Amino acid sequence: MIMVEVVAVAKLGRPGMSDEDRQQLWDRWARGESISQIARAILRPPGSVFTVLKGTGGYVPAPRRRREGSLTLAEREEISRGLAREESMRTIAARLGRSPSTISREIGRNKGPRKYRAVDAEDQAWRRARRPKLCLLARNERLRRFVSGKLGVDWSPEQIAGYLRKHHEPGSGMRVSHETIYKSLFVQARGVLAKNLQRHLRSGRPIRRNVHNTVTGQWRSQITDAVSIRHRPAEVADRAVPGHWEGDLLIGRGQTQIATVVERSTRFTVLVALSGKDMRSVTHGLSTVMTRLPAQVLKSLTWDRGMELAGHKTVSANTGLQVYFADPASPWQRGTNENTNRLLRQYFPKGTRIDFSQDDLDQVAHQLNTRPRKTLDFDTPADRIAALLR
Repeated sequence: MIMVEVVAVAKLGRPGMSDEDRQQLWDRWARGESISQIARAILRPPGSVFTVLKGTGGYVPAPRRRREGSLTLAEREEISRGLAREESMRTIAARLGRSPSTISREIGRNKGPRKYRAVDAEDQAWRRARRPKLCLLARNERLRRFVSGKLGVDWSPEQIAGYLRKHHEPGSGMRVSHETIYKSLFVQARGVLAKNLQRHLRSGRPIRRNVHNTVTGQWRSQITDAVSIRHRPAEVADRAVPGHWEGDLLIGRGQTQIATVVERSTRFTVLVALSGKDMRSVTHGLSTVMTRLPAQVLKSLTWDRGMELAGHKTVSANTGLQVYFADPASPWQRGTNENTNRLLRQYFPKGTRIDFSQDDLDQVAHQLNTRPRKTLDFDTPADRIAALLR
């Protein structure tokens, strides 16, 4: 019986996020910390933090409270042990100092004596205790239609609330606060306002942020130990020494992407198939494909500030490439790569999926590398890099 209850504990709650982490997340969000700051503090990916926040539309949930007199987890565990010993409900009730009817109802609403599990019963008790009340817009159809109509023509929630306050008397049923409108938009579990109305909000935010939530001056999505392009050796800039590369992601429709890496002096291009644009996928892809090249042409790699290369130390250890990062919003610092990406759009037009195998990408790279280039005096990138390796 003990082993069964341990398994039940493992299933309880949201996988991967403990109650302590979740509480810390909400405490930090209420204090105005950014998603990136919270993610670093609780050692979770920013996406996981955002998923939790989005569940309530960014509104800090009210603390859970147990109704006075309700059964505790310890009492439910005692009920479970009593049932395992085949004790009667009266015997269990007497030991707990509870009414037999209380024990009977508890067991009956949680799958009966044979399937009763303390942790599952505790979880269901919290779920039943929520009892969400219908919000104002859900109770008042006339008001809901007015609010939906004005949101649809790009009125802000504050404009709607102010207009109603000016033209309708208190008690008329045609008044609502702007915060109630925001809540009905962002907390989709309410099922009151259509989700597509969010597109009419000027902020474009997917969750509500209160006055304390600001990212001004905060340290956001920083790459640990990133080396700036300003510290890159001078030999890279004049293209006299081969082996220095520039890279970035080429994005397609439906969250598809590939990594494009081009050598600065020869314009030799390498394409890397990626299963995603997360750090692990990009790190693994670059490490696997770039190590197919001779070590003598693997000196440095300049990338933009995307978090997909936050694992740059691993790439350096696996390939021998010293990674440098361009300044934010400075694509001209990777001009060779930007120009190459424009050439690649002939093969991967914007708005199309880029989910090709590595073999397919190798064929595209071969075509590009065997085309004469004016900047190379009409040599091909393949000719130039072959000359270096002889």
